[in-house]
Amino acid sequence: MLNNDQIALWDRENFFHPSTHLAMHARGETPSRVIRTGAGVHIEDRDGKRLLDAFAGLYCVNVGYGRPEIAEAIADQARELAYYHAYVGHGTEASITLAKMVMDRAPKGMSKVYFGLSGSDANETNIKLVWYYNNILGRFEKKKIISRWRGYHGSGLMTGSLTGLGLFHQKFDLPLEQVIHTDAPYYFRREKTEMSEEAFSAQCAARLEELILAHGPDTIAAFIGEPVLGTGGIVPPPAGYWPAIQAVLRKYDILLIADEVVTGFGRLGTMFGSDHYGIEPDFITIAKGLTSAYAPLSGSIVSDRVWKVLEQGTDENGPIGHGWTYSAHPIGAAAGVANLRLIDELGLVANAGEMGAYLKSSLTEALGDHPNVGEVRGEGLMCAVELVESRAPNTFFDPSRKIGPSIAAAMAEMGVIARAMPQGDIIGYAPPFCITREEIDTVVSATAAAVKKVLG
Repeated sequence: MLNNDQIALWDRENFFHPSTHLAMHARGETPSRVIRTGAGVHIEDRDGKRLLDAFAGLYCVNVGYGRPEIAEAIADQARELAYYHAYVGHGTEASITLAKMVMDRAPKGMSKVYFGLSGSDANETNIKLVWYYNNILGRFEKKKIISRWRGYHGSGLMTGSLTGLGLFHQKFDLPLEQVIHTDAPYYFRREKTEMSEEAFSAQCAARLEELILAHGPDTIAAFIGEPVLGTGGIVPPPAGYWPAIQAVLRKYDILLIADEVVTGFGRLGTMFGSDHYGIEPDFITIAKGLTSAYAPLSGSIVSDRVWKVLEQGTDENGPIGHGWTYSAHPIGAAAGVANLRLIDELGLVANAGEMGAYLKSSLTEALGDHPNVGEVRGEGLMCAVELVESRAPNTFFDPSRKIGPSIAAAMAEMGVIARAMPQGDIIGYAPPFCITREEIDTVVSATAAAVKKVLG
C-alpha cells in the first residue's frame, strides 16, 4: 500500500487529468485509480481489485486487453524502426500495409486514408480538407460545418466546436463561428410523443433543411455525424434518419463526414457504421478501433470525388500544406496491422453483433419494467439504459442528484465498469468484442443490483 499511496500522491501533485473535476481530485475528494494490468475484458488496479470493463476503456479496446500478438508487433517494429516520417512520399512497410488493409475494408467510393494520432486530429484534418476542397473549386464562401447537438467529435478548437455538448464549450469560447448545430436524432426525447420514428426522422431532415436555407446553401460546406450518437447518450438513429438526411445534403451539394471513431471496425456488427446504415460519406473518421488503443493512431478516409479535387489542388498550388510529425507513425501502424488481422482471425465483428443483441435483450429483460427505466436501447455492441424519475410522460431527475454517476459508482463497487454518460442519467455500455454471454450476464446482474441500490 505504501507504493500505492506514493503513486496516488504523485498523481494528485503532478498529473492533469482530462475530463476531471480538477479541484476535487487535487483535494483527494475523488478516487485516484491506478490501473496495473488487463486481460480479456478485465482490468486490475494496483490494489488488486479486478474489474470487468464494460466500456472497453473509452469504446476502444475492441479486441480485449493483453493480446500478445499486438504487443509483439509493436515491439518488433520498435526494434526494427521506431520512427520515420511520412512527408514527401516517405512511408514504412507497416504504414503502407495498414493503408491497404483499411481501404480493403472501407465502404465503396472511398479512395485514400491519411493517418494521424487521435480522433480529434482526424476531424481537424477533415475540416481543413473540406475547406481546401471548396477553395480549389472556387466556392470560397462554402465553409460552415453543420454538426448535431449531443454529437461528439473531439476536444480541439474546431472539433470541440463540432461537439454538441455544453461541457466542451463552457468557458472555452466555443463553438467557433464556422460551426452551427442542428437537432440530435434522439427519438426518446422527442417533443411530440405521438410521432413515429419515421415522422421524427422527417422532422430532423426538415429542420436541417431550414437551417441550411437560413444560412444560405452557398455557405454550408459539410455535415458531420456519428452513425450512432456515442458520448451524447449512445443513441441509434430512428428509422429512416440517414436516408432523409442524405437526401437534404445531396440537394444542396454538402459534403458528409461520417465520424466512425467509435463505430469503425466492427462495433455495430458490421465493419463500418456506414455499411450498417447505408451512409455514403465523403470522409470517414477512424481511430479507436483501428488499433484497439494499443497505440495511438487515427485516420481520415477520403472519397474518390474528394481525392480528385485534392490532386487538382496540388497540380495548381504545389504540395498540400498539411501534416503531423507523427502521421502514420510506424509503431501505431504495426499495432493497427496486428489488430485488424486479429479481428478477422477471431471473428470479432460477428461476435460483436451477436453479443450486442444479447446484451440489449438481457438488459431489457432485467430492467425494462422498472419504473425508473425510461428506455433500454442499443445497436451492435453499444447499449444504454436511460433512467427517468417517472414514465408516461417521461420526467427526468434533477441533475444535482447524480443518479447516473451513483449507479455507475455502485457498479464499480461490484466489479463492473459502465459509463455515466453526460447530459442525462444514462448508463452506457461498449465492451470489448471478445465478451462472452457469461460476462454479459455479470454486467447485467451488476446493473440491476446497482439500480436497485440507488433507486429501489
